[in-house]
Amino acid sequence: MASIAPSLLTSAGLIGGFQTARATKNRPLGGAVLAAAGAGAFALWKRDAGTGRAAALTAGYLAAFGLSHPLAKKIGAWPSVYTVTAATALASLVFGRKR
Repeated sequence: MASIAPSLLTSAGLIGGFQTARATKNRPLGGAVLAAAGAGAFALWKRDAGTGRAAALTAGYLAAFGLSHPLAKKIGAWPSVYTVTAATALASLVFGRKR
């Protein structure tokens, strides 16, 4: 279960952050959801996989957020969010495990 928790956090951050921003029309609030989930995931990755991997996975999480924007222009907003969420969760499961 411990290796699944960061994947769930990043998924909640990406999906929940987008939905929060969309529903409230407040992008900074959506960013706060994204940041809180990312901080929690970083702490779990650091504990399980070390600081270096935690930093790399966090960078991937933030890159996924950034890449969702141009991807949304090609495939739509929600499909884009789901695609980057799946990629981030998979990376977390593969690289965020205990050393």
